[in-house]
Amino acid sequence: MESLIIYWNVSPEIVGIGPLHIRWYGLLFALGFLLAYLLEQRMFRFEGLPQDWLDSAILYVFAGTLLGARLGHVFFYAWDYYSQHPLDILKVWQGGLASHGALIGIVLALWVFSKRVSKLPLLWVLDRAVVSIALAAVFIRTGNLMNSEIFGLPTSLPWGFVFVRVDGVAGPARHPTQIYEALAYLLTFVTLVWLFFKTDARKRPGLLLGVFLFMVFSARFAIEFLKENQAEFESGMVLNMGQLLSIPLILAGIWLIWRALRRAVVNWGSRG
Repeated sequence: MESLIIYWNVSPEIVGIGPLHIRWYGLLFALGFLLAYLLEQRMFRFEGLPQDWLDSAILYVFAGTLLGARLGHVFFYAWDYYSQHPLDILKVWQGGLASHGALIGIVLALWVFSKRVSKLPLLWVLDRAVVSIALAAVFIRTGNLMNSEIFGLPTSLPWGFVFVRVDGVAGPARHPTQIYEALAYLLTFVTLVWLFFKTDARKRPGLLLGVFLFMVFSARFAIEFLKENQAEFESGMVLNMGQLLSIPLILAGIWLIWRALRRAVVNWGSRG
């Protein structure tokens, strides 16, 4: 098979003017949230929900994502460093976000939203949020690719990437695990959109959330075998931190799917 190896040497910065620096990661992060917002608008119209709920929800989710992802990285992967340099926790622009932490932050943020705004069960809120979260995750992993981070182990497969900024032009071809994950999240997104608009899944509390957890974190668990370790303490571990954190989420997804399919459809009336 003809080699398709790509020499990846994209600058993470799009443009810098004085103190202003626009980076690919930040742009893709924002674009992911914008498209997620537009999708949720359509979903809200489909169910006849008030627009002001969405405006509040997107603020809660944005704050929960950023705070949870940062603190997840700090506590799950780099506590030894940040415990000695606590002010560096605020330096988000230097990198360091964890998807498991983002999920925790989003759940907590939407729990507050469900109590203060929608007055509906948390599962109802999460079932609708995960559709757009899956879409946003595609853009976030693409941002990781632009940063030449969270890459894979060396590979002899023909589509390997040489991450020049990390390994140099003579470096090994590696698994582009950012692309693997982005494709897995895209598949999850397409599945959730179909379930939401074409089936009664939105009326089965926990079903969409369960599918999201199972698909996203099963993919994450498998792809971690192809990744470089994200922290030094993972060396020698049979399963790395990302996999250990994924296992309970996969099991939770299976349980939620089983539970939702065993229970009767819930008719939410004019609100979905």
